[in-house]
Amino acid sequence: MTVSIRLARDADAEQMLAIYTPVVRETAISFELEPPALDEFRARVDSTLERMPWLVCASEDDVLGYAYAGPYRSRGAYQWSAEVTVYVAASYRRRRVGRAVYSSLIECLKALGYVSAFAAIALPNAASVTLHERMGFRTVGVCHRVGYKLGSWHDVGWWELAIQDPMASPKAPDLLPRVEGTARWREALGAGERWLT
Repeated sequence: MTVSIRLARDADAEQMLAIYTPVVRETAISFELEPPALDEFRARVDSTLERMPWLVCASEDDVLGYAYAGPYRSRGAYQWSAEVTVYVAASYRRRRVGRAVYSSLIECLKALGYVSAFAAIALPNAASVTLHERMGFRTVGVCHRVGYKLGSWHDVGWWELAIQDPMASPKAPDLLPRVEGTARWREALGAGERWLT
């Protein structure tokens, strides 16, 4: 089985949504109360790819997991920070798919010029905490009883990762379409594939 990490395509949306839907319906991992429609999900992917990476770990056309980045906050001074998210198909959890696609995502963010990555984790979620901490994220705080879902109040923990040293006079991060296809981009995209061997 040949497994690779690449940018998401429109054709991947249905499989990614199939990974995400039970997370929404059956857990508090996502704070969405209803899964998005396929068109809405596809629009989220397309919108992200206008400026930031949305990656899939795939075996040919089968999506095993995906990870993406979005702005941490909208105000200008935050532009060097990204919020990151990862989801893995149930049958591929604990098989290093999450670590692989996340490793590539972080390297892609570094190639674009981002300095920090942040992850919000609904608690408890030992598997996600373990993944993030193995990736080098460190906990920075907990928002208590911030979301109500499935009949309970839930805390959200925040983890951060320094992607690279901050620059004294940073230029704005590059947009994905300007970097995609460069040698540096290809190297970043393939960075996580070592976890799949």
